Amino acid sequence: MKKNLMVKRLMTLALLMILHSSFFTLHSMAQKFALVDMDYILKNIPAYERANEQLNQVSKKWQAEVDALTTEAQTLYKNYQNELVFLSAEQKKAKQDAIMEKEKQASELKRKYFGPEGELYKKRTSLMSPIQDEIYNAVKDIAELRGYQLVLDRASDTGIIFGSPKIDISNEVLSKLGYAN
Repeated sequence: MKKNLMVKRLMTLALLMILHSSFFTLHSMAQKFALVDMDYILKNIPAYERANEQLNQVSKKWQAEVDALTTEAQTLYKNYQNELVFLSAEQKKAKQDAIMEKEKQASELKRKYFGPEGELYKKRTSLMSPIQDEIYNAVKDIAELRGYQLVLDRASDTGIIFGSPKIDISNEVLSKLGYAN
């Protein structure tokens, strides 16, 4: 009987030690999270709106240049179609070459302005990077101050189904950036 009591006490003590260490392991693994709404933050930063407007204006201007070259190529082609029966083989070749050259110019201009490493991309980067860096630094400062291990953007398509408004630090980020709500 003493042996059974002793075994029970040892088992209970071992179980308590396991539970105690598990509790502290889980407690130390607990992480703090926060949410931000980047759409909301960006809409409340006037510099972002101005940058977007600038990008829209320059994009329209460049698109008009591309459209003008495309229209010229189309006009050359229509004229070629209308004159086709009256042209010699040499004249046909010259007109076809002129049309292809105009189309090539339009295509190159479009790539120059709107391609993956084009002027619009460079302009967007130069205008938006400082704003994004400022937001990132504000979020990072708040996260470090409050001990957040992870800050998620609720506006992005990350699959967040629910986020408590209590952990949304968007207004705090705006305040840190100097934009009052």
